[in-house]
Amino acid sequence: MGVIEQFNLNGKVALISGGNRGLGYEMAKALGEAGADLAITARDSHRNKEAADKLQDIDRVKCISLTCDVTDEKEVSETVEKTFDEYGRIDILINSAGINIRGPINKLTPNEFRKVQEVNVTGTWLMCQATAPFMRKNNYGRVINIGSTLSLIAFPDRTPYATSKGAVLNLTRALAMEWATSGIRVNAILPGAFATEMNTVLLNDPEKCKAFLSNVPMGRWGELYEIGGIALFLASDAASYVTGASFVIDGGWTAQ
Repeated sequence: MGVIEQFNLNGKVALISGGNRGLGYEMAKALGEAGADLAITARDSHRNKEAADKLQDIDRVKCISLTCDVTDEKEVSETVEKTFDEYGRIDILINSAGINIRGPINKLTPNEFRKVQEVNVTGTWLMCQATAPFMRKNNYGRVINIGSTLSLIAFPDRTPYATSKGAVLNLTRALAMEWATSGIRVNAILPGAFATEMNTVLLNDPEKCKAFLSNVPMGRWGELYEIGGIALFLASDAASYVTGASFVIDGGWTAQ
């Protein structure tokens, strides 16, 4: 197989949680442009439907919209089953659903901390658990978990988020080992400073924005489309010998 052909996703099916906006949407778009059929899921059914309609504008791409709270085991199971019922297979899972609650530890509540862990960690775990049996049917799977630079480094006022993203990284490694002989590859993408809705509070505050970007050697926010290439690589046959790995995309932040 030629190197370009390895990136062809024709005939593959990708399920993307949090696929209706931000990095999740851009990754879904990249996989669709490479030929994959898509299922995107999020809690906001209206916005999810709008995103699915936009993705279907890609030539020859089919995309279904599914409403799901990734912290709800029943909803996760139903979402995975509906994807399989629609397409007859699931080849790729991207766990992009996530939240961030900021603040110093003395100003946060235990419930706020638990909420971030439930979405970012438990939600990722549940999606992996529910999808694995369908991937095993074909002895093939590509799981991409979305961590963060805060999977590796620390930042003030981010204890819930940093804790959760550190856990996502080690979940990725553990599953990669657990599924190494099953044909399922599990890897993580660790984005840095991207101009997503999650970072609106920084984008709208010039002083905080400047201070935040001072950590980035490239001196700018990542453009959303810039995550598409690494997602395509990890979703493709080009990554057939890659598992348990994490790929930082942060403008050089963690290289310091």
